[in-house]
Amino acid sequence: MRSMTGWITSALLCAAAATASAAGEEAAIAIGAVVSESGAHAASAAEYRKGLERWEEQINAAGGLLGRRVELRLKDDGSEAVRAGEAYAELIRDGAQVLIGPYGSAATLTAAAEAERNRRVLLNAAGPSNEVHKRALQYVFQTLPPYAAYADGVLWAAREAGVESLYIAARDDAASRDMAEAAQKQARALRFGSVTLEVYSGRTDNFLPLLYHAMKVNADGWLAFGEARDAAEMVKILKKEGYVPKVVYARAALEPRFIKLIGQDAEFILGAKEYDPRFSTAGNAEFVKAFTAKWSAPPGPLAAAGYTAGVVLAAGVRRAGSVEPQKLRAALATLQVDTLLGPYRVDPASGVQIGMKPVLLQIVKGRAQPVWPEAFAAERSLVPFEPWAERKILE
Repeated sequence: MRSMTGWITSALLCAAAATASAAGEEAAIAIGAVVSESGAHAASAAEYRKGLERWEEQINAAGGLLGRRVELRLKDDGSEAVRAGEAYAELIRDGAQVLIGPYGSAATLTAAAEAERNRRVLLNAAGPSNEVHKRALQYVFQTLPPYAAYADGVLWAAREAGVESLYIAARDDAASRDMAEAAQKQARALRFGSVTLEVYSGRTDNFLPLLYHAMKVNADGWLAFGEARDAAEMVKILKKEGYVPKVVYARAALEPRFIKLIGQDAEFILGAKEYDPRFSTAGNAEFVKAFTAKWSAPPGPLAAAGYTAGVVLAAGVRRAGSVEPQKLRAALATLQVDTLLGPYRVDPASGVQIGMKPVLLQIVKGRAQPVWPEAFAAERSLVPFEPWAERKILE
């Protein structure tokens, strides 16, 4: 029969082991995120999740944060924005100390409200709508370029080209309207002579009336925020009518479908990208290599967005020396750090991203080349938009 001393010793050892195990679990920094694993957004959100998981693997391989392992805890909102808030509430109740936002602006709005209510820091990694940070947020920090940032590069190009009158066409969807309205507001602040904004239906297949409106205001800059099909049809009309602005920009101009639809008529047109595996941003080469090795495909913008949120979070935690919400929010409000998506810097009053800007590229000889910001352009400069009749066939 086991002696009383032996029994007590065994019990104490078991209790110590249980306590150590519990302490190990408590030592992990729990990061909560809602990612659509079912429903309409599941395919897109899968890429976002891969970026988050790649960051979790990397940070733990390097020893974690503050000497503690990072544990990513995920919940599914079924691609329904109204469910995101409750999902974050559950994550908080289950011990998530910091939050990373869901996929999509609508879900992010709901998540932001929950984060503010619980005074828990949330990294807005996939909610680019200008509506998210329209009111001052104390605990929500944007880690990707907002839709408003798409105006910066093209307005730089318009000024470089000597544009005086801008015509802005926007598809009637939330993202396109956000971008176009920001472009209109900034263009007026920059004192362009005339700035006209027209919103067109997604069912529009005849863009000639839009061209007539642009001609009426003598627009020498054409900006289009919409889909690749829309932009292609617009370019066809411009060519058919012999209309030659100083600048032609289409947000979707860099999509393969755009060039496929109009071929060499895509020459000299400007487009924008928030991320590309070939960009020489901080840590991008290593990220692309590791991501491709794991998933046998290069990362896209959503993967980069998920990973970037983790990078910013880690930098903020290290600066704060804590995951305590007040200390962490103070650190993130003034933090500046280079990322895959550009320099992280926010407006301290609202948490909106002001450092990251989509790269402006121009199609020249069939290839998209960066022309802005200067760090990406290198020795390249904006190429003037050539009249249709003077163009040579590319070999």
